[in-house]
Amino acid sequence: MKDYNMTTTRKFSTRLSRRVFLGAMGASVGFSGLPFNLRAAPKSPGRAIAFDSDALILADSTLSRNDGDWSPLPVPTPGDILSLATHPGRPGRILAGLTSGGVALSEDGGYGWEAKSKGLPDAPATAVTVAAAEPDTFYAAILGDGLWKSDDAGQSWALAMDRPWLAKAERDLTALASVDLATGMGGIWIYAGTELGLTRVPDCFCRWQDVQPGDAMDALVSGEPTPMEAPLPGGETIKALVSAPSLPTRLFAALPSGIWDSQDAGVRWSQKLNTRALGVAVHPNNADFVVAITGDGLIESRNGGMNWTALARV
Repeated sequence: MKDYNMTTTRKFSTRLSRRVFLGAMGASVGFSGLPFNLRAAPKSPGRAIAFDSDALILADSTLSRNDGDWSPLPVPTPGDILSLATHPGRPGRILAGLTSGGVALSEDGGYGWEAKSKGLPDAPATAVTVAAAEPDTFYAAILGDGLWKSDDAGQSWALAMDRPWLAKAERDLTALASVDLATGMGGIWIYAGTELGLTRVPDCFCRWQDVQPGDAMDALVSGEPTPMEAPLPGGETIKALVSAPSLPTRLFAALPSGIWDSQDAGVRWSQKLNTRALGVAVHPNNADFVVAITGDGLIESRNGGMNWTALARV
């Protein structure tokens, strides 16, 4: 057993016409009391992770579920899973983004899958999320394309927003989270990770913007965001991003530099783990219960990342 303590494109060319014409569319506390047994965890460190109620879903080239012990699940075909999303209001519903393109949906906790890609571009779905207030509203980030939205649980899709324009190029979205935080415009936010850091867009899809303190509407109008006090480290790809359903202003991000958390919806960030992180999930009813994927396997914290405990792979 090992203890971890806190230390501190596509080029913009052919997409221009669509941006113009279609953009408007759119602790070591140990593992006692865990609902699953990490000693039986798969040997691979995993690529994506999510809670389905108390169960944990882990995806790489295989798919596993833990309701007390790990058991294999069928993998949506073709392709591997790049991303996972669930919703606390719909236990058993799991949305998966696929390497082969498009998304798949399970309504029974991962035991059965159905393709839900009608209208999506034929390209990998690098990130998916379910709208915090609308469990039938899905979002998918499509490699080389943009952010797509479904209002009918994946039956149909439409382009919601082109990729964000950052550092003189369009950037792919590497992580998505629907954050139940008012925008001041009658909606909530979609937060996104990129290879250069964090961005967000209101769910009216008017414009990508930096996360910042102060009034978001003022920033959108002025175009001059207030500098962040403690941002995520610049130039790092955000591998995963989650908002705690029980405390939406609590965010966790997985980066090459480790696990980071914010308690004010992304304005100020602090490092909770300083080893390479590939994925992160937070329990739907406990914002302090976090499970992360590192290069060494799965680790968990029951105190919001202050202390971590991991088990050697078996």
